[in-house]
Amino acid sequence: MFNTVIIEKEQKLLNLIKNVIRDVFPQIEIVAEFKEIKSAHKTILESRPEIVIINTHVNNIEISEFLEKITPFQFETIFLSKNAKFSFNAIKYNAVDYLLIPTSPKEIINAVQKAVDKVMVKYVNKQMELLLTNTVASTPNVLDKIAIPTIDGFVFIRLDDIIRFESNGTYTYIYTVKNDKIVASKNIKEFEEYLPKSQFFRIHNSHLVNINRLTRYSKGRGGTITMEDGTQIEVASRRRNQFLNLFQ
Repeated sequence: MFNTVIIEKEQKLLNLIKNVIRDVFPQIEIVAEFKEIKSAHKTILESRPEIVIINTHVNNIEISEFLEKITPFQFETIFLSKNAKFSFNAIKYNAVDYLLIPTSPKEIINAVQKAVDKVMVKYVNKQMELLLTNTVASTPNVLDKIAIPTIDGFVFIRLDDIIRFESNGTYTYIYTVKNDKIVASKNIKEFEEYLPKSQFFRIHNSHLVNINRLTRYSKGRGGTITMEDGTQIEVASRRRNQFLNLFQ
């Protein structure tokens, strides 16, 4: 569940926001609602919400004074205001959205969805880092699994079952001994940084391979390797010596 705090003095708008969240976002829990900013300060510090929806001019208190007291804050913010001049706060504090009052259910849905998406990205990044870091720190003889973030969630896979990673822009294709092709929502550099260097080597700018799944190395300028799935990959010439040193 994503904890959410709403700060809005107008009951009609507050009810609209609550109803939209209740009907459209079952993953969101409204943990508190306030009509005044200063009343929300303690709750936000203690409950650590993922999302805060706030009127930027509640009781004429400048939002900047409030946010600066709790900086750095980790929640995603949606600002509401009757006056467009307060949009500078949205820019200053990197808000996910800024809604002018009166607003509509559709605009609220779009804004909250943006916040949910950003929270999910941070969650996936954190889980990815923790899981991969734990993998690196674990006993080498254990067949550890890592969590591969995909657009649908996570795929859990043993390190030894991975043959290779292939870069595709901001995504990465992961090929396994079961002939699976997993599309990961992480770039190849992020995998390279966390995977154990004793087992995975960046053979080429677009390829990270499991050296335990190599079957052949053929000489050449940089050379060519053959993986267990039959894939042949050229070794970048600048990486050739480092690669060969792994086997000495």
